[in-house]
Amino acid sequence: MKERLDIIGILEKITEKDPRYKADAYLFVLGGLNHTVSRFEKPRHVNGKELSEGLRDYAIDQFGPLARTVLESWGVTKTEDFGNIVFNLIKAKLLSKTEEDSIDDFRDVFEFKKALDNTVKYVL
Repeated sequence: MKERLDIIGILEKITEKDPRYKADAYLFVLGGLNHTVSRFEKPRHVNGKELSEGLRDYAIDQFGPLARTVLESWGVTKTEDFGNIVFNLIKAKLLSKTEEDSIDDFRDVFEFKKALDNTVKYVL
C-alpha cells in the first residue's frame, strides 16, 4: 500500500525551521502553482518570474482587494518571499527544480504594493 503524504506535518516542520512564513503561505503557493500551470495548453515547468506573476494573479482572484493584506499576514511582502517558500518546498521534496532554477529568479519580479493594491476598478 502506498504511503499517504502528510502535507500538514511537512508544513509544520518547514515552519518550525523557517518561521518567517505561515503554513497558509505554503498552501497558497502550492495552489497558485497549480493555477499557474493550468493556464498553459500543456503542463510544463514554470520559472520564478512566471510563477511570481501567476501567484499575483491567483492572489487577486482569491482575495481581491485584500490580496496584499492576506499575503502580508502570512509573512509574504515581496516576490523574493515566494522564492524562499518555493525553495523550502523543494528542500522538503514537495516540489522539484531544474539546474537552471535559482532563488534569484524571484527577485524583484514586481513591486508588491503597486501590483496588489490596484485590483479594484470602480464603476460609476
